[in-house]
Amino acid sequence: MPKVVATNRKARHDYHIAETFVAGMVLQGTEVKSMRAGKINLRDSFARIEGNNVVLYNMHIAPYDHGNRWNHEPDRPRRLLLRRDEIRHLIGKVREQGFTLVPLSAFFDSRGYAKLDLALAKGKKQWDKREDIARRDAQREIERAVRTKAKRGGE
Repeated sequence: MPKVVATNRKARHDYHIAETFVAGMVLQGTEVKSMRAGKINLRDSFARIEGNNVVLYNMHIAPYDHGNRWNHEPDRPRRLLLRRDEIRHLIGKVREQGFTLVPLSAFFDSRGYAKLDLALAKGKKQWDKREDIARRDAQREIERAVRTKAKRGGE
């Protein structure tokens, strides 16, 4: 069972998610320790393809409390580990169809490795966001009505 450390809740609000990939992360020791403590923020982060590598930008991992002068830089670019065929697939989608690479969540897998859920996403327009909110509110009202009807004994 993966231990989720951080989620990017804004990503599902701002983007249509087409596909997701699980990527490993190249981290330094103090970054892993700080990540295990939950001091990570994915809010404005994004990934780019540079050559044959996928690089994650703006992911903030706070400096480790007990780190010394070799502590890591909090906002440095971090390389993501994906299979070669996945990278080729991403290159085609990002270049041709205007997709973006957005991280959804960071977690530790069952073996203790730091992983990242990476989404191939397309930006939503403002009206898409309002439509999603209206749909969620309508679903909430339906569930509330069903609950009150069940509570009354199905009159």
